[in-house]
Amino acid sequence: MANSVEITSTGQVVVTEVAEQTIEVVSPTAPLTVEVQTAGPQGPPLSEVLTLADLVDVDVTAKVASSVLYYDTTAGKWLGNDINTVITITDGGNF
Repeated sequence: MANSVEITSTGQVVVTEVAEQTIEVVSPTAPLTVEVQTAGPQGPPLSEVLTLADLVDVDVTAKVASSVLYYDTTAGKWLGNDINTVITITDGGNF
């Protein structure tokens, strides 16, 4: 198979095959810009959850100053109330 390759004075490459087909490769005059978009994480943005009370498994309706969250298996929730506080845990508490 006899092919011919010719580089023209304008920088074009011309490839000629035996079947008389011509392939012309032209360099762009300006840089090409390619944009790639990918899907981000699914679900609501984190900014929609603003406080612990916004979480479905947390109940802080009875919270007091220095409340400590603890998990109540009966309620199936994390609770924050006056039963477990920084003071009751460090000042004796139930161990």
